[in-house]
Amino acid sequence: MDLKSELRNYLDDEGRLKLYPSKKKYKILSLMFFASKFEKGVSYTEKEVNEILDKAHTFNDRCLIRRELFNKGFLGRLDDCSKYWLEEKQPELNDFKLD
Repeated sequence: MDLKSELRNYLDDEGRLKLYPSKKKYKILSLMFFASKFEKGVSYTEKEVNEILDKAHTFNDRCLIRRELFNKGFLGRLDDCSKYWLEEKQPELNDFKLD
């Protein structure tokens, strides 16, 4: 699946997400887009996660994105939020109940 093609209406000219979609399917696709910015096997601090997310969107809500990436199983983290990582098995679109 080509995420940039699927999200073309939500991306600016620089390939950054300009808004967080309201439809569930596009929210999940957006999270997949953000997750694609991280590397497997790498540990990230919260600051590093924020920097990566800030480069990938323009609507200025890194906390929402970071929380959703964790809640939906794209990123793992320690309880104290001092370390984040890309989960080995990434959720797929059909893992979510879509309308």
